[in-house]
Amino acid sequence: MNQPRDLPLHELLPEGEPVNVSRRRFLLTSAGTAAGSLVVGFTLPAGNARAQANAAPAAPGTRVPAFLEIRPDNSIHLQSPFVEGGQGIFTAMAQIVGEELDADPARFVVHNAPANDQYKVMDIGIRITGGSMSVRTSYPTMRRVGALARHLLMQAAANQWQVPLESLTTEPGRVVHAASGRSISYGELAPKALDLPNPPLETIRLKDDSQFRWIGKPLARLDVLDKSTGRAQYGIDTQVENMLQAAVQHAPRLGLDVGSIRNEAEVRKMSGVHSVHRLPGAVAVVAERWWNAKRAVEALQVDWSDPGPAPDRRYVPADFSTEAFADQLARSTATVDESENEGDVAKALASAKTVVQASYRSQYLNHAQLEPPSATARFNADGTLEMWIPNQAPEMFQGAIAKQTGLAPEKIIIHSPLLGGFFGRHFLYETAMVFPQAIQLAKAVGRPVKVIWSREEEFARDTMRPMAVVQFRAGLDDKGFPIAIEAISATEGPTESIANKRNKIDPTALEGLAGKSYQFAHKRIGQRFVKNPPILGYWRSVGNSMNDFFYEAFLDEIADKGGQDPYELRLLQGNERLTTLLRAAADLSGGWKRGPFTAPDGTRRARGIAMAKAFGTETAAIAEVSIENGQVRVHDIWEAIDPGRIVNPAIVEAQVNGAVTLGLSQVLLEEVVYKEGARVARN
Repeated sequence: MNQPRDLPLHELLPEGEPVNVSRRRFLLTSAGTAAGSLVVGFTLPAGNARAQANAAPAAPGTRVPAFLEIRPDNSIHLQSPFVEGGQGIFTAMAQIVGEELDADPARFVVHNAPANDQYKVMDIGIRITGGSMSVRTSYPTMRRVGALARHLLMQAAANQWQVPLESLTTEPGRVVHAASGRSISYGELAPKALDLPNPPLETIRLKDDSQFRWIGKPLARLDVLDKSTGRAQYGIDTQVENMLQAAVQHAPRLGLDVGSIRNEAEVRKMSGVHSVHRLPGAVAVVAERWWNAKRAVEALQVDWSDPGPAPDRRYVPADFSTEAFADQLARSTATVDESENEGDVAKALASAKTVVQASYRSQYLNHAQLEPPSATARFNADGTLEMWIPNQAPEMFQGAIAKQTGLAPEKIIIHSPLLGGFFGRHFLYETAMVFPQAIQLAKAVGRPVKVIWSREEEFARDTMRPMAVVQFRAGLDDKGFPIAIEAISATEGPTESIANKRNKIDPTALEGLAGKSYQFAHKRIGQRFVKNPPILGYWRSVGNSMNDFFYEAFLDEIADKGGQDPYELRLLQGNERLTTLLRAAADLSGGWKRGPFTAPDGTRRARGIAMAKAFGTETAAIAEVSIENGQVRVHDIWEAIDPGRIVNPAIVEAQVNGAVTLGLSQVLLEEVVYKEGARVARN
């Protein structure tokens, strides 16, 4: 475990060397925290209950000491099973546990939990941070953690005072014996509570919702102060003793190998350079400081060799371009694998009064997270390998590292720093991960090594949201109402791309097309599988980000051809929850009006309306737009959402605002373009 330490000023600002004091470094120093000096890694608390230590392995979510450490100053340290990446999960976990523990969430200090089966608290028996599943799948379990802890504290007080357990109550942070007027803090009771065995789970009663003190309230985020003052620590801030740093230069195309390096001898002599290395599809320079490594690796003149395509390796050919691939998708005649087939679409289309057809194409998208990818590896004298890796699934990374190194998983210690953005970027992706490079380099130099990818290297190797061409057909009756719909997507889903094989339809390829709530008598949804040369990844809301957009746009074309109002057309579906949201969005906008119309400022505007359902949340939105000089201008967006139970409405609101911004950026601005096998934009 790395311990917090402060670097002396001469190490922060070395004498006799050029100094580049960044804003971030200034903030860290001003906050009293030397840049990168604090990385806290956690193992299970040393103070495990003796009774629990001797008992049979506890089910995930029942071993209180694995999650909670209550200190004498009454601060509460919570190991969050889910990684904080800006989505506010630390605060939500504190609210949920604090509610049942009866402890103010503001007193919680929350950390990312280590890799351990104890933290597989999702109701599907695993844990990942993604798919909007963190709260949704762990809510009862995390409440139980808090309730169990409260019970143990009360039992400890009952033992100390020799009073019946039933005579005790709690107030935030204290156990109270009303009959005698005595009370005692959680911090004072915690050491004794740890010696107690867990009670039978069936005896632990959770609060009635009407008793909630914190759940459902817009509490302030626990992570904002550290982030706004520069004290928050990310993977790139990792500092361990005797560490070297590395920068990499990847091959211009995926699948190329390192050939010769023409100026290797000269680069080895550059200031601060420790060594030059060959990695799969990349070269690396290791140096005492990352800036020296970056300058040196960018100076390397590499002759890349092209081994050609092979089934077991990712390969982007030299003539690959997004323009040509989009044409390939549009012309695909691959077999259609059906996800839905209800009624008789072919017959309905043949008998329809009007047939509407349209084709839509999505573009590749980078995650473009603010945080540069990084990983730090240290081989310890006791045979363990310690890793600091931004990740969304610690146990998955532990398993992958065990496979790479041959070490037993228990010999691999995973530290999960805060994520500086993610949306799917920090899962396991072949060719897009930093940690294998860090392990290889640390082993080669015999010292800990931190590897950081520059923004340009990240843009060259990031996994992307898929390209797809979806071809729609709809049949309308003589009144203009749709009676049949068909949507066939030519694409590859992220899940099948990551696995690099196809066994069945990848649901992530058809999210937003399949499972819609609209009631059409005849519908057919399917996929034509078209393999992508680049590797794909999970992007925010995954398939919904593109397919819901397509589907709703096509509904507007149906409305236009059928002479229907888009708002009224959507009210035809039988989902009361979505219909309520649709009406709510219209009310928020001051009443639905399609347009075009003249706004008070004299501009000609129109409104679009759409609905979507993803990951348990249903939404309806209205956007008011105009066209200025051929460009879309978005004036207002009104959005109504129903995510089910809400733990912190302020966080939900912030996430909706962020989602709207990202959605607009995706539709209007962003695209990864390939020419001659390489990505054009590198930043």
